[in-house]
Amino acid sequence: MKEEDESVEWSGSWVSQRLGVELVGDDGLKELLGLALRRNPKRAHLLVSHVLGKHVPQRPSVVYGHGYELGLRVRELLGSEEAARAVVLGYAETATGLGHSVADGLALAPYLHSTRRPVDGVARAGGFEESHSHATSHLLLPEDPKLLAGEGPLVLVDDEFSTGNTVLNTIRDLHARHPRGRYVIVALVDMRSAEDLGRLDAFAEEIGARIDLVAHAGGTVRLPEDVLEKGQALVAAHETGGTAPAPAGPSATAVAAPGAPSAVEDRPSGTRHTPHGVDGAAGADGTDDADGTDRGRGPDGTDVDPHGTVGPNGTVGPNGAVGPDGSQRPDGTDDGLDPDGAVGPDGSQHRDGTGGAGGTRGPHGTDGSAGRGPHAPHRPDTPHAPHRPHEVDSPHAVRVDLDWPADVPDGGRHGFTPAHRVGLEAALPAMAQRLTEALGLGGPSAPAGSRTPTAGAAAAPEAEGPRVLVLGFEELMYAPLRLALELERTGAAREVRYSTTTRSPVLAVDDPGYAIRTRLVFPAHDEPADGPGERYAYNVAGGGFDAVVAVVDSAADTAALHAPDGLLAQLAAHIPHVVLAVVPSYVPAPEKEPMLPEPLRGPEFSSYAPDEVGWLLQDLSDVELEAPTEEREEAIQSGGAHYAESLPVEYQPSDAYQALFHAALETSAARIARAVGAVTDTVLAEHPQRHRPGTPSHERRPVLVSLARAGTPVGVLMRRWARHRHGLDLPHYAVSIVRGRGIDANALRWLAAHHDPADVVFVDGWTGKGAITRELAAALGEFDGFVPEIAVLADPGGCVRTYGTREDFLIPSACLNSTVSGLVSRTVLRTDLVGPHDFHGAKYYRELAAADVSGHFLDTVEARFDEVADAVDADVKELLSADRAPTWAGWAAVERISEEYGIHDVNLVKPGVGETTRVLLRRVPWKILAGRGAGADLDHVRLLAEQRGVPVEEIDDLPYSCVGLIHPRFTRGATGADGKAVAAQ
Repeated sequence: MKEEDESVEWSGSWVSQRLGVELVGDDGLKELLGLALRRNPKRAHLLVSHVLGKHVPQRPSVVYGHGYELGLRVRELLGSEEAARAVVLGYAETATGLGHSVADGLALAPYLHSTRRPVDGVARAGGFEESHSHATSHLLLPEDPKLLAGEGPLVLVDDEFSTGNTVLNTIRDLHARHPRGRYVIVALVDMRSAEDLGRLDAFAEEIGARIDLVAHAGGTVRLPEDVLEKGQALVAAHETGGTAPAPAGPSATAVAAPGAPSAVEDRPSGTRHTPHGVDGAAGADGTDDADGTDRGRGPDGTDVDPHGTVGPNGTVGPNGAVGPDGSQRPDGTDDGLDPDGAVGPDGSQHRDGTGGAGGTRGPHGTDGSAGRGPHAPHRPDTPHAPHRPHEVDSPHAVRVDLDWPADVPDGGRHGFTPAHRVGLEAALPAMAQRLTEALGLGGPSAPAGSRTPTAGAAAAPEAEGPRVLVLGFEELMYAPLRLALELERTGAAREVRYSTTTRSPVLAVDDPGYAIRTRLVFPAHDEPADGPGERYAYNVAGGGFDAVVAVVDSAADTAALHAPDGLLAQLAAHIPHVVLAVVPSYVPAPEKEPMLPEPLRGPEFSSYAPDEVGWLLQDLSDVELEAPTEEREEAIQSGGAHYAESLPVEYQPSDAYQALFHAALETSAARIARAVGAVTDTVLAEHPQRHRPGTPSHERRPVLVSLARAGTPVGVLMRRWARHRHGLDLPHYAVSIVRGRGIDANALRWLAAHHDPADVVFVDGWTGKGAITRELAAALGEFDGFVPEIAVLADPGGCVRTYGTREDFLIPSACLNSTVSGLVSRTVLRTDLVGPHDFHGAKYYRELAAADVSGHFLDTVEARFDEVADAVDADVKELLSADRAPTWAGWAAVERISEEYGIHDVNLVKPGVGETTRVLLRRVPWKILAGRGAGADLDHVRLLAEQRGVPVEEIDDLPYSCVGLIHPRFTRGATGADGKAVAAQ
């Protein structure tokens, strides 16, 4: 440290001296961070970044350059191929602009940031908690629900990485929905304690993924044990120190008083203000370099050349310049940057006050600007809403029309793609020109064709001109940052600084050793979902600014913004010229009933022939959806997840089990064929009754719609029977229905658009207690014309009126999963994968083709059609004359069993051979109840129960062949009835 610089304080010394807080770590850490005190019951101190653009006004080239350079490092870490598959996720509110800048550095990555503002009509794709924050809930609201569903690297960006809780909560939430193999955590500073250093590696091992960390600097904060209590007491003492009225003059430099939005907070005695700053202040951002000089200031407190950008080792590229694509100009320089102008880690000049070997300075080592006080960075914190500019111009501000491009979102709340980035880059010069004119600076911007995109270099400033602050708004950080960067590049203003307003309450103390020197307080003006409250702008008052450009989104352009105690009035009380720029809030347009896709068909989806079935589903084969059985069961029973949000791992049968399937198929094929014929001919006989009188007979053809996936093999067999016995070619589709969520409404819309709803006959394999029957009836109440009935092969529960038999016998298709159902999974319904106009999803397990017996099952049953034809004729005659009204006997039996066995939840009681088999294959079974004397129909059930260590209890008077009971109080490691852990095979 130079002797002449020793008098300049670090902007964390005030807190450090009073609370014993220590900041230790890499060289340059204190150049990046200062300290302040927050009003927060969970954490006393606040690490205040000098380069983030939130609490401390900073040159936009410095703010953008830090994020952009981190993006370059991530691109180098991942390599070109992986970087092209990456998605960047930033954190609200502080890191929304930083994350976006990192995405720019990656160049090809789409960007999304979390938000604390719910947006009507946009489905939530995830969420997580930030435990130490004053506002903890984060929402993920991508316009494209598949944005986070890929398998490429996920890059998570925050301003600091401290305990790691926020990041781990995020990864845990997203990994459960969309497992991927690699994550990269990016932060300006890595501030983990020794205790937290090992958590990341342990967590990565737990989830089976690689997790990398990229940061500009590392260190830790040492806190005394009583720091929280002392910090709260210190905040309370300073907040009750009295208030001062707001200064009358437009250039007043007082600090906002706590609790008094129209006033300013008293400074502690011993400091005095100059027209452009605070005597003894560390510099424009209130911070010092490690050698005692302010970044951007010389040792005498005057400014040095402010034009520098950041890159690895403190320079950007070989000579200090880099563009968004990572390239330099041919001579190694950037626009407005001297050829050899190196910068430090924060984007300022060398510590000797020069701009590098060939750097230039203004007269007397200054850039001609007056001293400056600290400012606050900008960040967008408002949800997208329709563009609704305030009707009356504010008396406190001049409104400027940016002419923001209509096809470019205002930020990453709903996603920002590389194509959006191209559109923004093209529009920035013209928007900066409009700001220049509104500021009265005159002079055209550089023509767009001559513009070399840079990561953050500015043109050399004119000797005269105003000092301008571009002030963003909470989560809206990136748009104001890019506008500020473009304004800086033009050189029209003597100096441009950037910061944003914030929701975070922080104590302001006007001391050179404290990072938050001044505070403006004003009411929230974006009608936040959590209600009204105070908002803040730090280090703006007393900053010596001649003009401020307040940038808000249209959702925040409300009467509260323009009110006498609003943000614009507060700014006008301290800064002579206030300009308001409103960016239209982007809200994904409600989709207009888009055309639905045509059904999926084999062999592209499923192993069935194309004419056998059309799947009204979307293909999720490339999404990782499977979860271990015990993990799924715990989540389902705890209410943490719905069973349709994940898939069980596909059961691969042993040789012994496969032998049982083939034996059961040979034994029961004729019985199945007879039931298929009976239910099909019953449907054909009764179908004309669905139509209005006078409907031509050729328009009375049933349309079979099977409930995927158990109903689909039955639907195919019914179609084959109709063709084989009657020469009818019946259309057949498969749709999804989910207990508790209803039937796929988009599938019904497609059916109604292509067929008469009266022709649709819903088909399932069998009934248990009738839950799906009830679900269908309830769901169809919202749709005209569909008949809310199901035709099934077997109805042991007495739940439907159209069936082939009411015996509870083995249907071999129930013995297996996808390998007897066209290699298609059960259906999936999850909001992050299935949008409002999507079909429900499913997977096609092509990799299981060698084990597929779907065609063999169908062909074996069809081969018995002629053999059972006479019996079918007799069965149908009897069925058509019988009283087939549902008895719901199965439901009553299930309720009785639920109470007798202390389960008290009918959803955990699965009656019938088919449902019992599903319990053993997909759930965590507790015990199996078998009808006394049940024969070969239960051989496969007994084998599966033996493999999983589940007892089989024979009882009398059971209305089904068997009943499967799911473990009623399951957590991972839960036991069976004998006290032994259930061993999944």
